[in-house]
Amino acid sequence: MNSPKKVRVAFFTDILTKDLDGAIKTMYQLIDRIPEEEFEFLFFCGTPPNHKIKHRVISVPTVTLFFNCTYKIAVPLLSGAKLTKELSEFNPDIIHISTPSFLGFFALNYANKNQIPVLTIYHTHFISYLKYYLKLMPFLIKPAEFIAKKLYRTFYNKCSTIYTPTIQMVTELKEMGISGKLLKVWQRGIDTNLFNPSKKDTGFMKSIAGNDKPCILFASRLVWEKNIETLFTIYDEAQAQQLDVNFIVTGVGVAEQVARQRMKKAIFLGFIDHSTLAKIFASSDIFLFPSISETYGNVVVEAMACGCTPVIARGGGSQSLVMDGKTGFLCEPTNAKEYIRKIDTVLQDSTLKEKMKMSGLQYTSTLKWQTLANNYFEDIICLALNYRYKKHLMPSYHDSAAVQFKSKVLSYLLQK
Repeated sequence: MNSPKKVRVAFFTDILTKDLDGAIKTMYQLIDRIPEEEFEFLFFCGTPPNHKIKHRVISVPTVTLFFNCTYKIAVPLLSGAKLTKELSEFNPDIIHISTPSFLGFFALNYANKNQIPVLTIYHTHFISYLKYYLKLMPFLIKPAEFIAKKLYRTFYNKCSTIYTPTIQMVTELKEMGISGKLLKVWQRGIDTNLFNPSKKDTGFMKSIAGNDKPCILFASRLVWEKNIETLFTIYDEAQAQQLDVNFIVTGVGVAEQVARQRMKKAIFLGFIDHSTLAKIFASSDIFLFPSISETYGNVVVEAMACGCTPVIARGGGSQSLVMDGKTGFLCEPTNAKEYIRKIDTVLQDSTLKEKMKMSGLQYTSTLKWQTLANNYFEDIICLALNYRYKKHLMPSYHDSAAVQFKSKVLSYLLQK
């Protein structure tokens, strides 16, 4: 049974498998910090956690995405009555929705019908994926983008608060017709205990590469929306210019087999754990990232926190993370020659490389997950306070339960 003294949050996400991608890693930075004495969370998901969590989880039927077999999408209509019953019994003060999927719209409709506030985090720039998945049918790209933008407006303009990771994404969402009043910049944090320059291990890298050459690292899921085709052309250009470097690739995905065929001399490490990834970041010279589909780009700040200089695309949310010429370089997204030119500049100028490293370390030192989590829980509790006053504790603001709840909220906020 839920506690009336706690803020009750119904959390909807298609996938709750830890460490699967950047969006889920972000969610767990909040989940692992939930103050259980103040909050009660109920999770609704399609793919459940692959480990034990302290909170109750309601499973939703799923289907596999035909264009990406590594992901499953929840289909709430197959168990709508059960989900509605669970929600009614839980009686949430606020609903957190991860993405505007079928499950997300189900939660949004329930919230709007019952006038429950909705908080969502803009994790994934789905619209940017369309040109990759429809590249064989280019005539469908613009109509698909039109429909997607309409769905975005329908979904996000009915939310109460939209956490958006970068100014770049705020601008793009406004241009789509989403109200700026709902958008709040909420960046991402970095665990500097894990990702830092002390993890550098030249012996480890030599054991992987078999030599002492500079290492160019690509670390991400190997999927087409990461602009993998441009990664191939950058590799080809490096080979054509006889750039004496190692190409290191980490990650798995639907494009992995093609990548291995196209980048025959590259070193593929597959999926690696966080501690090993931190060691590879810290031991590499350049972090190469041509993706323009990111809302944020966790790997970019992870690389910078380890002292690895980013050379990335001038596109998507990731471009907001790099000060061009100061903490790294930005390149035209598909211009392979420019990437190679900037990579060579860093490798040939050790003073510039060191300056970029120090500037990157200074920037990433300000990104604290605990501060961001505190902001999240403060926003939730304020939204819950407003909801309870309007719906459950009215008409009297002098109701004893209302007074106690208000006192508890103020005490919580003052402590933070």
